[in-house]
Amino acid sequence: MKRMVRPPVLLLSAFLLAVSGAARAQWEMEDSHTTADLRGIDNVGAGVAWASGTNGTVLRTEDGGYLWQACAIPLGAEHLDFRGVQALDANTAIVMSSGKGDLSRLYKTTDGCKSWKLAFTNPDEDGFWDAIQIEPLSGPFEDQHDAVILGDPVDGSFVIEWSNDSGDTWKRLRLPPSLPGEGAFAASNSALLADWWDEYFLFGTGGPRGVRIFENIQSDDWYPLQMPMFDGGSSRGIFSIGQQSLGDPISMVAVGGDYKKPNDMGIAVYSGKRFLHWSAASTPPHGYRSAVAYDADAKTWITVGPNGTDVSTDDGKNWRALHPDAAMHGAADADKNWNALSLPFVVGPHGRIGKLNARALSH
Repeated sequence: MKRMVRPPVLLLSAFLLAVSGAARAQWEMEDSHTTADLRGIDNVGAGVAWASGTNGTVLRTEDGGYLWQACAIPLGAEHLDFRGVQALDANTAIVMSSGKGDLSRLYKTTDGCKSWKLAFTNPDEDGFWDAIQIEPLSGPFEDQHDAVILGDPVDGSFVIEWSNDSGDTWKRLRLPPSLPGEGAFAASNSALLADWWDEYFLFGTGGPRGVRIFENIQSDDWYPLQMPMFDGGSSRGIFSIGQQSLGDPISMVAVGGDYKKPNDMGIAVYSGKRFLHWSAASTPPHGYRSAVAYDADAKTWITVGPNGTDVSTDDGKNWRALHPDAAMHGAADADKNWNALSLPFVVGPHGRIGKLNARALSH
């Protein structure tokens, strides 16, 4: 039988289409083997990452996302919503559930999620936890790490719980009064930003009285800053705060919007002076955005939400939509339906996990 030979022109065209498709498809879809809604994601590095979501779901990968393994469900957590996960390595992690009162809990594993220990339960009947951050580097002792939990207001003030022993014991810090109807948002575990090296902490809020950012700079005091450029609303506010890991000054970006109106113009503010002054983006993201992160290699900010992905190459001043090449990659919605970021990973509803194709940012 005579062998068929493809004409060189067709080969070249196929090659060019493949290259352009790979470059424009920013999120490469991965198989999570779950239908849980995912809101927690933490990339530890060296191929290790953890994800979390509804129905007590916790996932882990040790090979950069090639295979996501289902963890054992903590005892009694079958119906909990794990909105946040923070990991130290392939074996040690803390997951945080969000819910009213004792439905907000922490579980900790030290054996690669084969077993879990209930580490802390919200003591406030009307409380609700929004985010948890844990120090990625070792503290005074190799096995001790600081951790902080952000919770919605109780008795007129936001709740900050602090641990200096990797989440085993906690103490409460005092915060200034909250505004009527004000709250934080547990959409992506990134409404709270903790910088352990320079000792400053920030979190974003929203509510009928407007949008605020609370700051703590190397002290015991928290200072709320009003963002007068944005209108208020019970479902509108700042949902995520990120920063560059290097730079002088270190730039910061905060994003959000109205999660009940995801197609309305999103919220984005930036600061290039170590959060001393926040400015509104000249061209904001194209919808409500629940998470933001900085890609140091591409020098690009990236933010995600239900209706799309946006990027900024000028430290948050202007944002442009980033679209996938559906014809080549087979995922027409690869830019949409996302909740949380820990680059290069992104997670969303119905078990969606994506991994950033860095070439998309270079184009």
